[in-house]
Amino acid sequence: MTWTRVVVGIDRSPGSSRALRWAADEALDHSAELYVVMAYSVPAPPVSIGYGQPPWRAEDEWRKDAEGALREALRTTLGDAPEVFIRSDVVEGSPAKALIDASQEADLLVVGTRGHGGFAGLLLGSVSQHVTAHAGCTVAVVR
Repeated sequence: MTWTRVVVGIDRSPGSSRALRWAADEALDHSAELYVVMAYSVPAPPVSIGYGQPPWRAEDEWRKDAEGALREALRTTLGDAPEVFIRSDVVEGSPAKALIDASQEADLLVVGTRGHGGFAGLLLGSVSQHVTAHAGCTVAVVR
């Protein structure tokens, strides 16, 4: 099987670091582009009752925080990785939707698992479970 684009979703978890490393190895093996996606959400501002508005982060600060986390994940997990062509993006919104959208133009989607269910290690995380059911390409879940 030949791949031209491998997409990997990352967050700040150890599982996503393993997924990123695995995806980079697959991209290298297939001379494919590695597209790294990190999604973030901007929470609703708190409701202020009483005196003034509480301190609140602007929307662009949430994006800058996610961009910094993405750069750090690439640096610590892949180092320079000059032999892999890497493209990355920070997307506001649901991680599952961002990955499903990215999978429409990919040959392989790689995700980690964080399964928080009662049988730790046996259950996929909700994002991993959702993308395996709805992705537009083959999905690999890395533990």
